[in-house]
Amino acid sequence: MASPDGFPASFYGEPGVLGMLANGISAFLVLLQNFNAARTGVQPVGVENILAGVHLILIGGICQVVAGLLSFRKYDHLSGTAFIGYASLWGSYGATRIYYGAATETILAQDDMMNNMSTSLMGNQSHINATSVTPVWLSSLSIQESAISGLVPYILLSFLLAFCSATVNYIMPFVFGAITFTLIFEAVALVANSWALIVAGILELLILIFAIYGSAALLVKGLTQRLALKGFGTPLFNVLLLGTANSASAQGIGQEKKKNTKYAEPMALGSFCDTVSSFIFAFYCFGYMKTFALGVAWVSIISAAQLFATYYAHLRQDCYHATKFGLHVTYWVIKAWEEFVASALIVEANKVSSGRDPMVGNWFFVAAALVLCVGSLNTDCLELTHNTLFLLLTISSVSQIPLQGYYIFFGVACSLFTTASLYSTFSRLINTIAEKSLIPVGPQPVSTDQLKRILSCGRSHNKDQGAPSQTDQIPDALFYISNGVAALSALHTSVSSMNSNFLHLTVPWVLISGAIVQGYVSQVQIRGGGRFGSFIPFFYAVVWATWTWFRFADVTHISITGDLIQFSLMAAHGFTAGAIAFLVINGFLMLIASYRNLVLLFLTTIMEVVLVCFLLSTLQQLPYELEIAMLAIFSIICIYGTLASLVNCIFAERFLPMGQPLLKDQKKQEEKPQLPCPVAESRLTSGLLKITELLEEGGVCGIPTDTVYALAVSCKNPQAIEKIYNIKDRPAEKPICICISSVEQLITAKPPFSPLLWEFMRNVYPGGISCIVSKGDWLYKLGVGAAYDRVGTRESIMIRVPDHTVTGHLCDLTGPLAITSANPSGELDSTHHSMVLSRLGSKIQGVLCDGDSNELVASTVVNCLQIDEGTISIVREGCVPAVKVHQIFDRVKSRML
Repeated sequence: MASPDGFPASFYGEPGVLGMLANGISAFLVLLQNFNAARTGVQPVGVENILAGVHLILIGGICQVVAGLLSFRKYDHLSGTAFIGYASLWGSYGATRIYYGAATETILAQDDMMNNMSTSLMGNQSHINATSVTPVWLSSLSIQESAISGLVPYILLSFLLAFCSATVNYIMPFVFGAITFTLIFEAVALVANSWALIVAGILELLILIFAIYGSAALLVKGLTQRLALKGFGTPLFNVLLLGTANSASAQGIGQEKKKNTKYAEPMALGSFCDTVSSFIFAFYCFGYMKTFALGVAWVSIISAAQLFATYYAHLRQDCYHATKFGLHVTYWVIKAWEEFVASALIVEANKVSSGRDPMVGNWFFVAAALVLCVGSLNTDCLELTHNTLFLLLTISSVSQIPLQGYYIFFGVACSLFTTASLYSTFSRLINTIAEKSLIPVGPQPVSTDQLKRILSCGRSHNKDQGAPSQTDQIPDALFYISNGVAALSALHTSVSSMNSNFLHLTVPWVLISGAIVQGYVSQVQIRGGGRFGSFIPFFYAVVWATWTWFRFADVTHISITGDLIQFSLMAAHGFTAGAIAFLVINGFLMLIASYRNLVLLFLTTIMEVVLVCFLLSTLQQLPYELEIAMLAIFSIICIYGTLASLVNCIFAERFLPMGQPLLKDQKKQEEKPQLPCPVAESRLTSGLLKITELLEEGGVCGIPTDTVYALAVSCKNPQAIEKIYNIKDRPAEKPICICISSVEQLITAKPPFSPLLWEFMRNVYPGGISCIVSKGDWLYKLGVGAAYDRVGTRESIMIRVPDHTVTGHLCDLTGPLAITSANPSGELDSTHHSMVLSRLGSKIQGVLCDGDSNELVASTVVNCLQIDEGTISIVREGCVPAVKVHQIFDRVKSRML
């Protein structure tokens, strides 16, 4: 019978169901087309391809994105990376089908047009080759070349995913392995005969079968809380066979792995996306792809997937990876659209012989990549190598390099970066699955203290300013990056000859970085909750978007159907009015910036002068020298802002000065919010002592744990346990567990546990698991005292040993605590101290404030009453997956036998 909490457990098992079914159905769609093409010997017509492409994007793309996002929320690194990665694969393959359908439709339309001309003219002119007027970027050969270049990196990555998943279970390896071989034969079918389509179709049928079985196994497991169908309980091989973890080197990395976090690690996903983008560019640079029309779709879709890696790094308060992957997204999308414009719209068939103006914005990418190298000096050698190769990549793509060697240099750099990204994907996945450093990533190049001394150059920094707010600082570096790239690219409009080819290239540089990426930054700032934090990037996104449209549409003479179209005087006046509005709004932003820091104030002030230049430009009175100077200064401020924001966030202190705000909110400082109960800071010893005093006086307090917030009372005051039931409206039949600081406390009490139980508890404690064990007189020795009859049931007691330093210290001060989740009975768990205050603050005596919870769900409850018989059962699946618990138990049991 399923537990009362079976529904939440089933919900957290569903991401895998959705992801595998999306893969299976997508493969089935392709299977139908392949078998039909192999049977008839005719490729699908245009409309059929377009419809198939749309279905692939909706089912294989969007559904798997949802599955991947939910997997990251349940701390599943592998599934999150795989599902979002395959979402980009099926989405890109769907885009390929749409492109191919558009090409065939165009050719058919041209054939009809030529036939009509032939009938009407009846002359030699009718023998025009219809395909000769088909754009190069819509030709079938170009689409096949681009599709193959996109499939190859997914083949390599899919093989890695199949191998890594074999260390977790033995269903997903078959699904991912079948996808790997399917992609191989799909690539072969693009250039070979129908036999490859048949083989690919058979493999796609296997994908569907494996996906259906795996989905059924997950659903049954979620509903019954046990592995009724095999496939997810035992891996094909133990991940520890790959190597021996070096604990010394693992500790030498300098940054502790965040085990207790509510989101999975997105580093593997970011490297996964880098692998695909750089591989496609390498194929293009070495001349395999004639145009980049389809390549831009593949790169744009995989970059959207990389944006999720940026977002989840931000949710983990990982400013370094949020900035790194955000910079990579900006770089890949801009370069992809630049090459698309250059190859498809400007130079058509011969990119080498056609010149184009060198973009200054490339140099901002070089500077930003150098900042990332500095920020990774205290991580590991692999990360530093990866960033160094990205720096080489940005240098190789500087368009001031002569065209004769440009694509060779860029292609070699992409190849090296692809290799490093592929290895990074593999190592990050395996090491996060094993939670040990099995695949070598190298030691820490520079210690944190050494890096601080290098950056400070002996200068002492002010520690009294306090640490910067994480939620406010994380997106700041991306804000400065997007503005810097846009400004340096816009600067080129003032020194360019204003030829139409260049202005086509200007559009992706200013529009993507200044508007699209900055729009994402604005949304991230909203979650941070900073004062006016989202409005500044949103407004600047509008400014750069308007700037792009004005310079592209007004200065350039766009030719449509042979007529030159220029903006009318009324339209010019409209831009003038908009520029005046921008000036007024930015004046208010300068006031807002004066409450933040001097760097932001300088930035908004220079933007005011830039907007004056924009206004003069609409009046045809622009002094180009002033605009060049202001945009250059603006970019320099952005470089410093990127470096300072990143370094300050990494070190969690105001290390590089951003400048004190000119204005301070006196009203905010004077007003103190009225709290419903006393609160204490978990960072302060005085805070712990304050909560300890309240607990010893018989009070009920909200405290943080390694999962969600809990209500706690001291076992020295058993009458206080009744208060918890009344506060929560908790049913009397639901027992309350006890919380202790360490397993050593249990050992001191000398409970009559079997060696197997002791070994199991040593492997799961401390952590997000609660063990139900037999009650006995040993509880008195533990310090439960008079609360013996009020905790647990008559025969059993549930014990928690949280992996949380603050909770451990509190238990050392108070003795065992009786705890339960800090939420009204039947409602969602409290994941922040503000939730405890707002929901239960008027009913309790204090709250120990520790910010966000490490998890979104409570602990996993394991029934160990029959462990001596070789079995355990999962009463409630929480933050630790049931599969993980069974793996630990099987490993312990095999060692003890």
